[in-house]
Order: sequence, then C-alpha cells, then structure tokens
Amino acid sequence: MTRPPGVTGAVDLEFRGRVLTEDGVVLRRVAVSGGRVVTVESLSGQSPTVAHDADSTVIELADDEVLLPGLVDTHVHVNEPGRTAWEGFATATRAAAAGGVTTLVDMPLNSIPATTSVPALEVKRAAAQGAVAVDVGFWGGAVPASLGGLAALHAAGVYGFKCFLLDSGVPEFPALSATQLREAMGEIAAFDGLLVVHAEDPDVIAAHAVPHTTRYAEFLGSRPVEAELRAIDTVLAAARATGCRTHIVHLSAADALPTLAAARADGVRVTVETCPHYLTLAAERVGDGQTAFKCCPPVRDAANADRLWQGLVDGVVDVVVSDHSPATADLKLLAEGDFGAAWGGIASLQLGLPLVWTAARERGLGLEDVVRWMASGPADLVGLAGRGRVAVGSPADLVVLAPEEEHVVDAARLRHRNPVSPYDGQRLRGMVRRTYLAGRPVTDQTTAGRLLRREETS
Repeated sequence: MTRPPGVTGAVDLEFRGRVLTEDGVVLRRVAVSGGRVVTVESLSGQSPTVAHDADSTVIELADDEVLLPGLVDTHVHVNEPGRTAWEGFATATRAAAAGGVTTLVDMPLNSIPATTSVPALEVKRAAAQGAVAVDVGFWGGAVPASLGGLAALHAAGVYGFKCFLLDSGVPEFPALSATQLREAMGEIAAFDGLLVVHAEDPDVIAAHAVPHTTRYAEFLGSRPVEAELRAIDTVLAAARATGCRTHIVHLSAADALPTLAAARADGVRVTVETCPHYLTLAAERVGDGQTAFKCCPPVRDAANADRLWQGLVDGVVDVVVSDHSPATADLKLLAEGDFGAAWGGIASLQLGLPLVWTAARERGLGLEDVVRWMASGPADLVGLAGRGRVAVGSPADLVVLAPEEEHVVDAARLRHRNPVSPYDGQRLRGMVRRTYLAGRPVTDQTTAGRLLRREETS
C-alpha cells in the first residue's frame, strides 16, 4: 500500500459501509491516518492492507447511511468583522458543518473592512482565527480602489477576486465600470488568477427600478432577465479580449445558457454557478410580502428552474453553491413585506445538500451528481486540490448522510445566527448525521478549522 506523501503511522479511524466514490455508491472500507484517507478498498472479506492503532476507531455505517466527501461551498458571506450581527465565523462554520460543508470560501464584502487589500485580509483572518469549525479560505475584492494592487492580494493567498457591475448594496464595496472591468481582467490575467462577477447590468436595473412594493411580481420585474443577459455579454467580451479566467456567480436567468455555452466552445475561459434557491424555489409560489424570498438576481419561475437543471446536466452550469447571504430579521422587513427596501439575500448554508438532493432525486439524478456539483466541482474551481472526493490522499473531510431520511426545516433550530429562511416548514430528504474534518468529528464546540491560503490547501 502506498501512502500519501507526508502520511505515516497506523490507521486511527476506519469507516465500513456504503461510500460514494468515483465508482458510485459502493461497499468500501475507508481508512484514515493523520487526517488523510489512506485506503479505499473493497469490503469483500480480505484483511485491511494497512495496520491499525490499538485504539483506532471503526465506524460501521448504518444500512441507511452513505459516506460522502465534505462539501465545498465557494460562495459564503460570513460578514465578520463589522456586520457580525448578520452572521459570523463561529455561527457560519457550525451551520456549514451541520449541513455537510467542510470547506468554505468567504466573500470579500458585507464585512467591514471589505477584503480589498492585504491589510484588510489580515483583519479578516484575525477575526476568524480560533473561531472556525471547518476550513475557511477567502476571496479578495476587485473594486476601483484596489485596481493595481490585485497581485499583492493574490500573493497573500486569496482564491480569486469578486466584483460587481452594479451597486453591491454596501458602500464599502463599489462596482466596477465596464472599462474598469477590463482593467481588472487584464491585471488578473497577468498572474492567471480568477475573477468572479455579479453580472447584472446597472442601466437595465435603473430603468426598471421599483423602490417600494409588496408585490413579488413587481419586484421580479425590477430585476429582469435582460439585466443578466446584457451584463454577461459585457463580461464575456472582456474575458475574450483579456484571456482572464472568469466565473459568473449565482446565475438566475436560464436564457443566458446558450450564450455561455457558445463562449466556452469558442475558448473563452468562463465557468458558471447557480444556487439552491434558483433550483428549488419558484416565483409562482412566492406570496406578496414574503421578503424572506428576496435575493438578487431574483428567484424566477419554475420553467426557468427546469432549464437551469438542464444546464447542470449538460455541463454548462458547473457548480451549485449557497450564496449564503444572511441579515438580521429587521433588515428583511418581514412585517412590512417591502421587496424594494428589504435586504436581498437567502441564508441556506446548512440546507444546501438536502435541498439539492431532494430536488435532484425527484428528477432521477444521483448523489454522485450532487456531490460533483457541490463538492469536487467547487474544489476544482478554486484549486482546492484533492477536496470534494473520497480518494486516497484526500483530506479526511467526510460526511455521513442518511439520504432517505425526511425532516422538516425549522428556521429557529438552524445554526445560522438569524432564524430567517424561505424554507421554513419545507419537508426535505437527506439528513447529515455526522461530519468529520481531517478525520475528527465536528461538534458545536469544535474550533479546529484551518484558515486556508491559495496553494497551501493540502
């Protein structure tokens, strides 16, 4: 048996039972030593190929359980420091672990300061130090004031750069103009970094603005499909001109899929994500005044969701991540029901796996599809080598899931800081029973997560 580099000693943890591997869900023995997977072998009766410690732990999975790789969520707004009342590293990472997420990458905005400079990154890392239950990496921000300094942030270990093409909603993170977008892309392309873009066109949004409304149909009309399509055209033109690796975050408008597929076929280096809310919610089922459902871009109709699912199946959409964007209940204006003024964001970090699995299962898709979109795909997107899969040499970040167990969402019992969820009362399949980080069980008291830097993720 060849061990992964740097791993010595006997096995200290072993799982036996159904395991999701590259061969699908199969009976396997998965041995862990030093925080890494050291064997994945058949349970056909042969003796283990590696030695066990005298006090090693053997976990026999129940008949209704499957061992999965920990999910990787590359779109999480933790909001600390500065807006910790909205979320925070302790609550966000506990919610992540409860939902089977073992690695997350924190977005650069909604915290104060925003992560747009190396000193701001160090402030963010200091706030997270000793507080995280899972591993955490960081995005940098591309704003007008940070242009020219992105290489320094890249060298400091961020996984890429987030930008907006319109008002972000917070003053410390202004948008890039079309000219500045090209400037940022040229700068990032020089060191082969990654730019991730909130793609809605500011002129289209301004032309359709509805400052106050309790009607969801009016809010939906204020963020039309055209805004995404025009912005994506702008992004693709700049990516084609500069060669910059580019990622479209939280795609809502399925009408953009043919354009994105064609650009990729032409050699444009573009990838795409969508989110559980765009796949599992539908405008037809959002009642007037139900501002818990507000996000930007918005939840569109069920037919649009069907096409996003097809985009995943076809490989045009690469990954599914949460865009966990929480806020305090007062900012959601739940009593007033004003979609125009309420904070736009959905908190779903703990619920992503059962949400997507429930809907995927109904469509005849498998756990292997869900894990590809929510674990190995996001890991590969940002260069988190070896994560998101159960394989020899990978970190022993593992999740025990009961895929058929049903449960009803109770927003008050979620580990998110604020109990606001459009999924409250929804019945889902898939219960995360245990989560392991580097082979250690994660509890509400765990603070053993690491703060990751790009290229230092093993």
